[in-house]
Amino acid sequence: MKADIFDLRRLLDERETALLSSRGTPSRAAVRRRPDSTAVKDHRQNFAIDADRILHSLAYTRYIDKTQVFYLVKNDHITHRVLHVQLVSRIARTIGRHLGLNEDLIEAVALGHDLGHAPFGHDGEAYLSKLCQAHGLGHFLHAVQSVEFLEHIERKGRGLNLTLQVLDGILAHDGEVDLPFLRPEKDLTFEDLDRRLAEKKRDPSVQIIPMTAEGCVVRLADTISYIGRDVEDAIRLGLIARSDLPAECVEVLGDTNGKIVYNLVADLIETSRDGDFIAFSSEKAGALMGLKRFNREKIYFNPLIKREGAKIESLFEMIFHRLLEDLQAGREKSPVFANFLIDMAPAYLTGRSAAEVVRDFIAGMTDEYFLRLAGEILLPKYHEQMFV
Repeated sequence: MKADIFDLRRLLDERETALLSSRGTPSRAAVRRRPDSTAVKDHRQNFAIDADRILHSLAYTRYIDKTQVFYLVKNDHITHRVLHVQLVSRIARTIGRHLGLNEDLIEAVALGHDLGHAPFGHDGEAYLSKLCQAHGLGHFLHAVQSVEFLEHIERKGRGLNLTLQVLDGILAHDGEVDLPFLRPEKDLTFEDLDRRLAEKKRDPSVQIIPMTAEGCVVRLADTISYIGRDVEDAIRLGLIARSDLPAECVEVLGDTNGKIVYNLVADLIETSRDGDFIAFSSEKAGALMGLKRFNREKIYFNPLIKREGAKIESLFEMIFHRLLEDLQAGREKSPVFANFLIDMAPAYLTGRSAAEVVRDFIAGMTDEYFLRLAGEILLPKYHEQMFV
């Protein structure tokens, strides 16, 4: 006898109730901005639906050629964005399983948390942010842009109608901020989400704490996933040696990515097992902060990995202004029309300035497409008949 969809979903809900801790977010608590008949008539639970929608989005597909830290490097073993989000998902789900949290919610937040990254990682984010501020758009932040993609750009401007809990976790992931102790800010609404988005655009230093324990886990798992991996990539590229790692950090965390991940995950689980917070122990938190400082000085701000930075920034400026001119002049053969706005739902353009459209287009570019586009629109071309 064929199982009824609602019976299948009811069985999952019952199993989830039995497995979740008091801190876990039940799938039945999911809230969407708009009614969603497809999500209601589905054998999957709400957060599983969101994870699948993110996985099948165009923005997720573009992860494949978005770099993490090291760009313009010909080495197949250097971490790219697509691997990073998979590592975050795996690490966070492991932690969540031990703490009795909702693994579907964790997976959805983890898979979507970096969708808004511009080409060329955090350097590209800084270049695009300067341009956005110059055009009155506020700061460009990849966490904010991730929500923009999911709510207003995917499905040709119709958005994916994801749950509040997933969007909040993505917005609040801030893996670069040194907060080793997180307590969820519960009972938020879509109005709170919109307010937080606006606040971050105005002031990136504003601290946003996730509304769920699952979001808190993803935020700390983000740090766990990249801190040691970036060390391994830097060693592989000859930027640092393993012996350069701070002795006090090595003593507590280990000197390889595998040891660092294991020790931080085990510590986070043990420290967070009881209570209403997600946190590292003071010992591990101190060592982690020390390793972060080392990475910033020796890796992220190392001039050797920014040798092409000035050229890339110039390309950002030229592409932004060229696309803005094309848009304002209505040049329909321009890539901003042909490769972005074509068939876009009218709702996307409502109240959106030309500069915002250009920002969204550039933010979605992969590194390779960005460089190819730069060549297409900036380099002079041969013509068979110059004056025709």
